[in-house]
Amino acid sequence: MEAGEKDAPAVREGDPQPGRLRWVVQPALALLAIAACFAYTNTRELTSKQSLLQNDAMLSGGFRHLWLTAVAALLVIAISVPLGVALTRGPLRRHAGVILAFAGFGQAAPAVGLVVLAALYFGVGIWPFIGALTLYGILPVVANVVAGLNGVDQRLVEAGRGMGMSAFAVLRKVELPIAVPVMLTGVRTALVLMCGTAAFGGFVGAGGLGALINTGIKLGEQPLLLVGAVLIASLALLLDWIARVVEVVATPKGL
Repeated sequence: MEAGEKDAPAVREGDPQPGRLRWVVQPALALLAIAACFAYTNTRELTSKQSLLQNDAMLSGGFRHLWLTAVAALLVIAISVPLGVALTRGPLRRHAGVILAFAGFGQAAPAVGLVVLAALYFGVGIWPFIGALTLYGILPVVANVVAGLNGVDQRLVEAGRGMGMSAFAVLRKVELPIAVPVMLTGVRTALVLMCGTAAFGGFVGAGGLGALINTGIKLGEQPLLLVGAVLIASLALLLDWIARVVEVVATPKGL
């Protein structure tokens, strides 16, 4: 083996560090696509049917889209982490597999069905839609919380208990820090899913960039459909990149 090969650091499978090219290419492509949308709408004469393509309307829709996704993501984390911890403790531990499998059937259902059901039973508007988004994003996070905690070496848990730490202290200081990379992967997955699903907000009175697609379908305006789809895809790419950065930074050193 050459000296250069001997000194090269080993790359572990599942290492949270993404390729260097991805750090630059992914956000650059997303920002370039967003800039292209604004350039497209600012270099053409908009008709009265295309008022949603004005700069202020697109910015407002983009911020509303991000707000819907962020609120749903915070609710998902607040619900999923305690639920995932509960499924790895006490009597619920024995039923974790069945519960997650049952929840998986619901996750396999189309997101639009969940959004429509929420609108039918709770009415249209922001909060019923956020509730539907939250339900849709819970399973990936719960599943990864359970997988992360179950993947902790039990010898470390026993060592912590042997040092006189309480069960809660072991969870907080040993298990959760080790499970963080897997948990954050679930959060990142859910965040991207919810950003895409937030496009349905335009169909149920919640606003966001989905309003461009909804209006484009109703009026047969292809520019609205094109710009709406590109902006939503670009925001999903940006959120995925940001969540990836947080995942790498939050992973304890040495893991």
